[in-house]
Amino acid sequence: MVVVGASAAGLTAAETLRRKGFTGALTMVGEEPRLPYDRPPLSKQILRGSWEPNRVALRRHDALTTLGADWLLGIAATTLDTDARTLTLSNGRVLAYDGLVIATGVTPRALPAGHELGGVHLLRTLDDALALRDGLLAATSVAIVGAGFLGSEVAAVARELGLNVTLIDPLPAPMIRQFGDHVAQRLAELHIQHGVQLRPGTAVTGLTSRDGRVTGVDLDNGVHVPADLVLVAIGSIPAVGWLADSGLNLGDGVQCDQRCQAAPGVVAAGDLASWQHPHFGRMRVEHRMNATEQGAAAAETLLGAATPFAPVPYFWTDQYDVKIQAYGLTGRDGEFHIIAEDPTTHQFAALYSTDGRVTGAVTWNLPPQARGLRRHVAERTPWRQALQPGPSS
Repeated sequence: MVVVGASAAGLTAAETLRRKGFTGALTMVGEEPRLPYDRPPLSKQILRGSWEPNRVALRRHDALTTLGADWLLGIAATTLDTDARTLTLSNGRVLAYDGLVIATGVTPRALPAGHELGGVHLLRTLDDALALRDGLLAATSVAIVGAGFLGSEVAAVARELGLNVTLIDPLPAPMIRQFGDHVAQRLAELHIQHGVQLRPGTAVTGLTSRDGRVTGVDLDNGVHVPADLVLVAIGSIPAVGWLADSGLNLGDGVQCDQRCQAAPGVVAAGDLASWQHPHFGRMRVEHRMNATEQGAAAAETLLGAATPFAPVPYFWTDQYDVKIQAYGLTGRDGEFHIIAEDPTTHQFAALYSTDGRVTGAVTWNLPPQARGLRRHVAERTPWRQALQPGPSS
């Protein structure tokens, strides 16, 4: 078995293969030179300086040793031949496989120009986070392009560090794609309360610089935002370039069936895997919990399991003193209803519905409520029934 991608999804797939009885050769291929580590803390604890870098390791070294894998780190996969069942690596080595797990994740989107300037950052890897941390400690004003998960979380940390922060996005409020209008508006108010300058409904037309370093951001409404550090957080794309000639269907990521299978003997897991969810339709989920769950499911498929992968998607974000937890589909489509709220603390819990059934749930600083609402999403409870007063509301 060969696993390409040595992060959460790939590691979980490898551990599942061993746990389910696979005793053959197991090879882990990772483009980064580091052993598997966790990514969510990069935009929070690592940037804030509350964690040392070694704390993001997903497993202790002795636990990885017992996996009995051949670790090929700092080496990228370059081509895949699904007919011959071989994989070519950047060092020229060719690996044969009986089963292959593709878990190479995503790569950050970049602006058309300006990334060569000093002070312009992307954030995907631990090295990116450490470089951004150093930049924040030396900066006075920060412009963040993109108000999704990454941009919003980094904006919160930058304000906690005392920096002047401007958050720029063409959409009307932070994280509106992820949570819809109501939650996004509350997030906008939260950032404003903490001193962030919001620039909603605006796009970047270019970066300004002096002596090779960024000095600011020009917007399409004619406004110039001064900044000595710029984070570009405008989303990501599946890391599938190396699969261009593989014969796999690469639509939005690696296209898989309900069991995460992309071709005979080939499965995909994590951020780049687009699979047919039995209840929600085709999905590609870029969240930490999905990486773990899908890594396990994909490995079981390689070992002959026929169970569809049908999780209740779960994700969270921490910004300032607020923890938002969500299950299922929580975007702008469908209905939204708050089922519990404390106006004095601003805590609340809400449900989302599509076609008369609950498809999503969100809580704002109400962790105990989150798991109770998950049941409605898992069971696709009829909307009217879910809104009736009960223990979970």
